Amino acid sequence: MKIVYVFPALNTVGGADRVITEKVNYFAENFGYEMYVVTAHQNNAPLFFPLSSEVKHIDLDVNFHQQYGLPIWKRVFIYFKLLHQYKRKLKKLLFTIRPDFTITTISRDIDFLCSIHDGSKKIAEAHVAKPFIRNLHRMANEGLVYKMIGKIWTYKLERAIRNFDALVVLTEYDAESWKRIKKAVVIPNSMPFYPPVGSTCTSKKIISVGRYDEQKGYDMLIDAWEIVHQTYPDWNLYIYGNGALQKNFENRIKQKQLGQSLFLCAPVKDIEQKYLESSMYVMSSRFEGFGMVLIEAMACGLPCVSFDCPHGPSDIIEDEVDGLLVENGNVQLLSQKIGRLIQDDTLRREMGTRARKSVLRYSKENIMQQWKDLFERLRC
Repeated sequence: MKIVYVFPALNTVGGADRVITEKVNYFAENFGYEMYVVTAHQNNAPLFFPLSSEVKHIDLDVNFHQQYGLPIWKRVFIYFKLLHQYKRKLKKLLFTIRPDFTITTISRDIDFLCSIHDGSKKIAEAHVAKPFIRNLHRMANEGLVYKMIGKIWTYKLERAIRNFDALVVLTEYDAESWKRIKKAVVIPNSMPFYPPVGSTCTSKKIISVGRYDEQKGYDMLIDAWEIVHQTYPDWNLYIYGNGALQKNFENRIKQKQLGQSLFLCAPVKDIEQKYLESSMYVMSSRFEGFGMVLIEAMACGLPCVSFDCPHGPSDIIEDEVDGLLVENGNVQLLSQKIGRLIQDDTLRREMGTRARKSVLRYSKENIMQQWKDLFERLRC
């Protein structure tokens, strides 16, 4: 079986990059599928997560980055010119490979992929919940022009999805948001690792992982930590990531004089070890596609304190059993829940133990078999 994965670029520490890399590697090495990863604009950047030697990587070298920073009228002109180039190159490649399945992560190719009649079944795989695809939620607040563009994109997205042979989403909540357009198949992400022994949950370290952007809500986490630090000054919070808002967060930490207990750390490839060195995971996201970091932390035996944001945390965490859910955006309550787990050593360890057990439902074997079953159903 030949499968082509179409993705913008595999060059960041982002969750989608890791999930796709692990998935294609597993399909190639365990199911014997002939796997291709086709990127639009890798631009010679190194792969952050290594691909198996059994997986073929092809970059189409369409530099979409050249449109950024230009006036909107010029940007639109260049964008459609590049999109035409992208379609032409991808079409030629698919007719050369002749895959059984072509999978898109609902990027720029979503508008035209189903019009390429190369014989492959087309699957749309959502890594972000429907309201947040292509940052459509932001466009509604960025002026009339962007609002109109957002409405056009939403219409085109929904029209395009109807033509796919399957739509795969990460949560039941997201499947519900798509039901008017298309019945979705729910296949969550699998946990990337499961260490032999979990964290002891005895260190005075708390961890969070993610991009420094508006979505991850680190501005709220910093505010919550200011409250926590007043009562528990001997505990430290480590946030691993990078992004456009790093300077903003650094200034916020400095203004609140939290520099001795709250640390912004560069991304690391061996994040598993950082989880194991910690006693708790905190997620302050305003929204998520799934919440992969929660699964990673729970696999390492950490109890998680998370905003109950759309979408993912309530699917993963059983409140008061293997972690704690917090009303979305409630900074005061977030600080209280963190403080509760800091104060109660027994509860923290017990929740960590239960988290490590409950997360086994996301094992690679379980999740990849669901994908295999989907491929076999679609081939019939």
